[in-house]
Amino acid sequence: MHRPPTAEAELADELAAVRPGLVPGYAAALPGARAAVLTRLWRGLAHEPLPWLAGREPVRDGLVLRLSDGRRLSGPRPDPYATDPYVTVVRLGEVAYDDPARLMTDLAVPHAAGFAAELGHSVASLALSRAGQRGGPRPWPGCDWEWEQRVVDGHPFHPTCRSRPGFSVAEQLAYGPEHGPVVELGLVPVPAQACLVTGVWPDWLRDGRRVVVPVHPWQAAHVLKRTCEERLAAHPLMSLRTLALPGGPHVKTALSARLTSSVRDISLPSVAASAVLSGFGQVLADRSEGLLHVTRTLGAAAAGTADLAAVLRESPQVYAAAGERVVPVAALATTALPRSPAWLAAFARLALTAGLRLLELGVALEAHGQNLLVVLSAAGEPMRLVYRDLADIRVSPARLARHGIPVPELPARMVTDDERALRRKLFGSLVAGALAGTAGSRAALGQALRTAVRDLLRTSDLTALRDDPLPAKALTLMRMSPAGGDLWTELPNPLHESPN
Repeated sequence: MHRPPTAEAELADELAAVRPGLVPGYAAALPGARAAVLTRLWRGLAHEPLPWLAGREPVRDGLVLRLSDGRRLSGPRPDPYATDPYVTVVRLGEVAYDDPARLMTDLAVPHAAGFAAELGHSVASLALSRAGQRGGPRPWPGCDWEWEQRVVDGHPFHPTCRSRPGFSVAEQLAYGPEHGPVVELGLVPVPAQACLVTGVWPDWLRDGRRVVVPVHPWQAAHVLKRTCEERLAAHPLMSLRTLALPGGPHVKTALSARLTSSVRDISLPSVAASAVLSGFGQVLADRSEGLLHVTRTLGAAAAGTADLAAVLRESPQVYAAAGERVVPVAALATTALPRSPAWLAAFARLALTAGLRLLELGVALEAHGQNLLVVLSAAGEPMRLVYRDLADIRVSPARLARHGIPVPELPARMVTDDERALRRKLFGSLVAGALAGTAGSRAALGQALRTAVRDLLRTSDLTALRDDPLPAKALTLMRMSPAGGDLWTELPNPLHESPN
């Protein structure tokens, strides 16, 4: 039976045509990329409420999953907080699989085919991302965008961590931050009366009575179907659609492509609410007792559609004093800092103190490794935090009222008094995301958290964090659910001792 070419082979053919010098590095990176994606997939299979799984059976040297049709899938003992690729092979019956896409294809469960294609693309793109990397020690970056471009593997726990459907190899090399490109943003003038603008849109992005909207070149070519005569050089950050202007602000552009889980457009309600959210962010920063800065949104504009919109946001670097560095939490793993248990505990204490303080006030941050940054002293000690992009926070009017904080006019999806939803948002992003991705294992994360919580103010939220299973997004289930939206699972609490 003839099988269609795999994503790995298709990418290899494209790469040979556009950058033949990377072909050997790409081929060498494929086994490690398969293991990295398979490790992420095994996390989902081992811990998420997948409807076609009938049960899970721990065994002496691993875990056996029983499928509803009677088949058995076996693999190593899962560590839901591990970032090193410890899963190299799993077995469906007696057949061994080292390729997550082939495994998902042969599982043949509902919606497996589309997810298998995403997994194949994730492996191939991850190998491409790793192919051009230079080994050995690297100096600490001097620019904010250089930190962002050190994050090569993408999301530490998402099985489609590098899936970029709709991007050719040439486009990945031209726009992917890990490849270190300079991206030429297009500049599209729009009549002011046809444009929604909030905040202060700068004069250098105006042309008489027209508002000039920066547009990502992929968006211009594939969605807007237009060329842009004027361009603006910028450095892509880890989110790919947000870019740093040299010496200036960050520009968040609309990018109507599915990256990891979401289509990255900028909705009109988010543009309309951006100034209010930015002002609210400063209220939160003032209430954080000096632990947290929130980057300001300078201005936002949308030309009547989510396909042509942009947000200007100040660089987190403005919150660094002399000798300090501001580092995205996702980039911490590229340094030696988290390898010290004392450093990791200090960072966990800082992050939990700030996060729980805001949660008590009534705001649950989505503090994952991309949104959350840490200010380091010249000696590398964690001093303060910086948070960017308030678009996905959750706000409790009841909690705000208890603390005398007026409730701003926010999109309805952000507002809830449901304590479970509030805790899911913070704990799922901060503990199961940012801190877990920095620690790299259940043992390291548990040790850091047990040290950190000793000094924290006792609240009902802290009690829930200490006693309950840890909520996390069910990333595999979400990709296999046609309805879309956030779905959740519960992970073993890292504060509890790991079973033998």
